[in-house]
Amino acid sequence: MIEEKEKISLTVNENDYSVEVKPDKSLLWVLRNKLGLTGPKEGCGKGECGACTVLLDDSPVNSCLVLAVQADGKEVVTIEGIADGDELHPIQESFIEKGAIQCGFCTPGMIVTAKSLLDENPNPTEKEIKKYIAGNICRCTGYSKIIDAIKHASKKMSSSGGD
Repeated sequence: MIEEKEKISLTVNENDYSVEVKPDKSLLWVLRNKLGLTGPKEGCGKGECGACTVLLDDSPVNSCLVLAVQADGKEVVTIEGIADGDELHPIQESFIEKGAIQCGFCTPGMIVTAKSLLDENPNPTEKEIKKYIAGNICRCTGYSKIIDAIKHASKKMSSSGGD
């Protein structure tokens, strides 16, 4: 039996790709297995943990729930695309400075989600931060350090004129 594949084109971290995929493969599968980007993690595979969060046309999505064919023609940003070369993004710096990384498994998705929040709302309240990151589960930090890191990044980014 011949398995049908579809050719899709997408921009990932400002690089253009064209790949063939089976229609049932997720965007997460393409990112990890076809493009070699290991930042987005498969935690639950059900869209409940947020470890696989990426930006799809500037909106945070659980890449385990998005079929790769749905990303055809779209722009994807993963944790690998957040930094500027060797220079960490202020959000990444803040997570390190505030001790918001423990085991690191949730960190890529959490940082991508935080970037989306701060792009939308450069000066969020603690309540707004909690609401926005509610789809990202962290088992290690207790969230306090993550919230502190996002607040700190907000201040850094506003004093430097954004990202």
